[in-house]
Amino acid sequence: MKKLRIFNLILILTMVVTIFVGCNSDKEETQSDQTAQQEQNVVNQGEDKLEGTVTMSGSTTVLPVAQAIADAFASVEPGITVNVQGGGSSTGIKDANAGTVDIGNASRELKEEEKEWGLTEHVLAYDGIAVVVHPENPVSDLDKETINKIFRGEIKNWKEVGGNDAQIVVLGREAGSGTRGAFEEIVGLLDKNDEGKEVSAMVEDALTFDSNGALKASLSQQKNGIGYLSLGYLDETVKALTINGVEATVENVKAGTYEISRHLLMVTKGEISKEAQAFLDYALGEEGQKIVAEKYIPAK
Repeated sequence: MKKLRIFNLILILTMVVTIFVGCNSDKEETQSDQTAQQEQNVVNQGEDKLEGTVTMSGSTTVLPVAQAIADAFASVEPGITVNVQGGGSSTGIKDANAGTVDIGNASRELKEEEKEWGLTEHVLAYDGIAVVVHPENPVSDLDKETINKIFRGEIKNWKEVGGNDAQIVVLGREAGSGTRGAFEEIVGLLDKNDEGKEVSAMVEDALTFDSNGALKASLSQQKNGIGYLSLGYLDETVKALTINGVEATVENVKAGTYEISRHLLMVTKGEISKEAQAFLDYALGEEGQKIVAEKYIPAK
């Protein structure tokens, strides 16, 4: 009997030791698995982390909204620096094609020859172009035909369109400006030369400016001037004319009733960096489009 008790005691001790060792082994395996998973997560996070620079150039119309999006994007991807430069739509498109920037900003459609470069167009927003005069100008409404004649220099005095007896001073943007290109195309200010190439029919003595802001500042001081601006630049320093009685507003552009409107584009070529793609996704996504909506018509 005594031997049986000793045997049972040894058996019980053996079972306890086995269970204890097994539990410790399971615990060690679990801890080992957790450690391995944590290490893998660190590796994955390192792989997913985006760092680098995204460069943009082009339209001065797109520049302010692109910069605003870039500022907001910095809080989402602090490892990515976004540099936004102007230069005009043609510059942005050429830079994107040449690969000197990641994204080219444009406020006009691509020309036929540019479409052959293999570029990808990303519609950021829609915009209207307002025909603007000094706030004290009594003229408030014109039609596209009259606007065409004024910018061609065929109508030279404001009294011909119901205004004061004063010479009309035409203000416009520089060659290569997307705002100018879109305005000339929509209003019918592009003629063809002997070689069949489209050329501007803008009056030769028009005052030209390298940005929307510069044109607006000059027009605010020029009582007999007339020019054109992106809707995003309108304020109390200038007066936007109605076109055939339709106001230059976001609502009317969206409804299709305001005739002088266009696309705002971000242009890329080929495969772009993960950082540039992340910025594009943000700009065209919900948060980016909220920023677009502050001044323009969202694309989505």
